[in-house]
Amino acid sequence: MEMTNELTQDARILNFLAEGGEGFISGEALSNRLGLSRTAVWKHVEALRLKGYRIEAVPAKGYRLVGRPDRLSALELHPLLATRAVGRVLHHHDTIGSTNAAAFRLAQDGAAHGTVVVAEQQTAGKGRRGRAWVSPPNLNLYFSAILRPELPPQRAPELTLVAAVALAETLRDVGADAAIKWPNDVQIAGKKVAGILTELSAEPERVHFVIVGVGVNLNSGEEHFPDELRATATSLALSLGRPAARAPFAAALWNRLETWLDTYLATGFDAVRTRWKALSSTLGVPVRVRTDRGDWEGFAEDIDPTGALMVRMADGRVERVLAGDVEQLRPQR
Repeated sequence: MEMTNELTQDARILNFLAEGGEGFISGEALSNRLGLSRTAVWKHVEALRLKGYRIEAVPAKGYRLVGRPDRLSALELHPLLATRAVGRVLHHHDTIGSTNAAAFRLAQDGAAHGTVVVAEQQTAGKGRRGRAWVSPPNLNLYFSAILRPELPPQRAPELTLVAAVALAETLRDVGADAAIKWPNDVQIAGKKVAGILTELSAEPERVHFVIVGVGVNLNSGEEHFPDELRATATSLALSLGRPAARAPFAAALWNRLETWLDTYLATGFDAVRTRWKALSSTLGVPVRVRTDRGDWEGFAEDIDPTGALMVRMADGRVERVLAGDVEQLRPQR
């Protein structure tokens, strides 16, 4: 596990090599800029090679960076972040049970707002209502962010919709026609590409912290989905017909998440609600709702000012749905 919130010597070396483009940077120049001996520079280069960075070394010329690993570590992510808080403290794991469970423990121990747990693979990924989230290694994005908003507990579910807006917009920015399915899924062409799991620690009047967990199928192929999900799940790569670069996507998502969080905490839920409605695949179509009280069908009309789904029944009554599974019976036009 890697945890960092500082610019390490390895990161500085990578930055200097990246600035050099395709040209070489001499060992002497790196030594002078870093305040290290030539031997220490060489040791850092060797350590970076072990992490998957392809660094060419030529006598009398120096070093140049010719390839980066497809990793979600701070070395890849921090240079791409424009955030103040989200992702600045980063706990990176090659394999973990659940990023949400790890983030919850860190939050209980006092981890700061914006701390992120990210993993290359989850062995016990968590979905809604006790379901598992399929998390094959080194393909997708699995992370959980610790948030400490000044909110009453009854408003915490709104953060799921904040995250959904940020996620759908990030997917659209890279060319996918993403839409939000209430309450916490993001779809491409009617198939699930991402899910959000929000967990809360609070007392009656105050939120202690919120964990926003996100799983995005970036590079999964059909063979990576269980048989029962192949008809309903997709990935960004399957949608676009090309691989998705994971670190740039993660950084773009965290940048946008912080921007929407700032808007939400400064101005309230209205702006989020308006944008969520514009991005929704649920509103305007007939739905089947499954709740602890039973199953029923209606027409999804709106979300109210708290994010609850408003469904009109055949007899004209409007049901306010706070929790449950919603099946869209016809795709939105």
